[in-house]
Amino acid sequence: MWNDTDIPLAFLITFRCYGTWLHGDGRGSINRFRNQYQTHRLPQNEKWLETNQQRLKNEIVSLNAEQRNAVEKAIRETCGVRKWHLQAINVRTNHVHTVVSIGAKKPEIALNAFKANATREMRQSGCWQNEKSPWADKGSKRYLWNEKSFAAAIDYVINGQGDDLPDFD
Repeated sequence: MWNDTDIPLAFLITFRCYGTWLHGDGRGSINRFRNQYQTHRLPQNEKWLETNQQRLKNEIVSLNAEQRNAVEKAIRETCGVRKWHLQAINVRTNHVHTVVSIGAKKPEIALNAFKANATREMRQSGCWQNEKSPWADKGSKRYLWNEKSFAAAIDYVINGQGDDLPDFD
């Protein structure tokens, strides 16, 4: 089934915490030359990973329970204010996944709004004191054009992230 319009049903938007997935990592990575559909990721490279770790300007960010709650609250509020339909959300310790329907808007608008408002909410609630952003640059914006990809993305966000995180912070 194909959505026969110029507007995707939704986007799977993912953004990572600062320093949590660097080039050279064993999970592979992408760059501007390997960022096309069905392109293989860059392979693991210990030397490159070590170099990238040494180049970090700040500590690696891992979100605690209070920070995760603030991020989720901010994303939900952003969608409410902008009249976007949040289909699924999962805020983890090192990344955030959302499936969101935003109509004809570019996904970069949603990605940037989520990151900015999540940072603002964490600062206002007192759980982010650093003047730097907790987020890595950019993020992933996958277009979901049909019902099958839409349902698969929601399932991945809700059920494909491992166990629920404990609230032990």
